[in-house]
Amino acid sequence: MTHVRLSSAPSSPQPRVIAAADWDEGQEEPVRALSEREARELKARLPMLSPWRVLGLQAAVGLGVAALIGGVTASGVIFWSALYGMVAVVVPSLLLARGMTKRVDSAVTAAAGFMAWEFLKIGASIAMLVLAPKVVPALSWPALLVTLAVCIKVNWLALLWRGH
Repeated sequence: MTHVRLSSAPSSPQPRVIAAADWDEGQEEPVRALSEREARELKARLPMLSPWRVLGLQAAVGLGVAALIGGVTASGVIFWSALYGMVAVVVPSLLLARGMTKRVDSAVTAAAGFMAWEFLKIGASIAMLVLAPKVVPALSWPALLVTLAVCIKVNWLALLWRGH
């Protein structure tokens, strides 16, 4: 079977064909920078997912789960426990979103910033979970953890929603 791969020589904007016989399977495909027009077209095909939209969806779903659990159990403690589970996801994610929406000058700065904000998010999540029994007297861990898990899984729903 013959395979064809497209490549672009640095001096030529036109792609050239590389025959499969000339291609080393262990070799990666050549990488080239996109032109401004190609970058715009790619960005139009792959719309960005706003972190604020994801946070809003997490908060809405968390409120819904807390209301559902509170309504079914008719327990204020379980409602507040579930609500705290939502807050334990949304507040740390808010920190990350705030940090990641700042402008950066380079990819290295962006990567270092992401790592720093992600560590802050993880630390805030752990701190909130450790403080949960102090914040919500008679805490219901199952209600908190169910809501927390559902809010985390909302990220997948947000990714599916991105295309619409």
